[in-house]
Amino acid sequence: MIKFLLKGIINDRSRSLLPIIVVSLGAMLTVFLSGWLKGIIGDSIIMSANIQTGHVKVVTRAYAKEMGQNPNDLAILDATSLIEKLQSDYPQAEWVMRTRFGGLIDFPDESGDTKAQGPAAGFAFDLLSPGSKEAERFNLQKSIVEGNIPSKQGEALLSADLANQLKAKIGDSFTLFGTTMDGGMAFYNFTLTGTVKFGTPVLDKGALVVDITDAQAALGMDDAAGEILGFFGSHNYDEEEADKVMKSFNASYANDTDEYAPEMLSLRQQEGMAQLLDYSNAMGGVFIFVFVLAMSTVLWNTGLLGGLRRYKEFGIRLALGEEKKHIYKTLIYEALLIGFIGSVVGSLAGLGINYYIYVVGIDISGMMPNASIMMPSVMRTAITPDSYYIGFIPGLFSMVLGNALSGIGIYKRQTASLFKELEV
Repeated sequence: MIKFLLKGIINDRSRSLLPIIVVSLGAMLTVFLSGWLKGIIGDSIIMSANIQTGHVKVVTRAYAKEMGQNPNDLAILDATSLIEKLQSDYPQAEWVMRTRFGGLIDFPDESGDTKAQGPAAGFAFDLLSPGSKEAERFNLQKSIVEGNIPSKQGEALLSADLANQLKAKIGDSFTLFGTTMDGGMAFYNFTLTGTVKFGTPVLDKGALVVDITDAQAALGMDDAAGEILGFFGSHNYDEEEADKVMKSFNASYANDTDEYAPEMLSLRQQEGMAQLLDYSNAMGGVFIFVFVLAMSTVLWNTGLLGGLRRYKEFGIRLALGEEKKHIYKTLIYEALLIGFIGSVVGSLAGLGINYYIYVVGIDISGMMPNASIMMPSVMRTAITPDSYYIGFIPGLFSMVLGNALSGIGIYKRQTASLFKELEV
């Protein structure tokens, strides 16, 4: 039967071409938009995890309440011993110190007077230890515009935009003015070894990148860190694993009432990431529902028009003794074949578009000069395992639903009036 129906679909294009085009377009848009959404949100989540949140983060309870202000006076003390404990208890993750801080950087002229100065947002992490993956997480090597990554203490990177604004050059010395962990004034000299452009306005406005040991020396944070971040093996966030580790760690400090006791937060609990994760999970289903509804409506009307065109055909088949149930069943089988063909064509087209945008990317930096969220300026789609089948859901379901609704008219035909209708 399938071979017979397939021949009919191929030979009678008037009844199959429009539905195949509609299904193909719907499947293509579903695959493309799903890949586009997963690409944008997935890249934003990975970037946020690498730079701000980690897959899990350990801070003091007091720090957690004011985390948006980066209160280093509430930082973790004896950070080295805590990292050793974390590595022992949870070896499936890599644990690293991070400190974020703000300050004023001052570039002097030949006589030592201020030549240029401006505010900077500091990021301190392990740049110098052999085998450290921190530079890779910040994508420093590819982000370098000019110069090199720091290779010794006292060296720093500036965002290219801030360096241009201050007219700073590679090799220039500058002073960081800030606040120590104890609330005193901090003064520390650095040498500019390179400029970077991360591709996200949040960082490119005024990032200062230094090694964690320099930050500890400058801010009076001996063996202290604002945050300890944990990263699991995969770049992708594993929410189940993160929740498991977080609950286990927090349970071990449940009876400790000290406000400076460590507390672990998952990525979901930070920086508004819960809404982003929920949005990512929900939108795939929304796309499918919208396209199923829209395509079913179009294909229902197409089926009704096709039913009118094939009115005589169905009448002849009924007159020859074919059961209404069998005609209706063949109509559904036909819909499945058309839906499958359209879904294959649409999915291949959607995957092709997604692959092209994944390779080339779309630069939207000009559209987000004042963006306040962590997201890449070059948007890329993502091709995930569900990209290969998600287009078949609206493609098959909408076609079958459309034909099922339009085919109900078969049961309204009266056998007694067939000869009169057929003018026999």
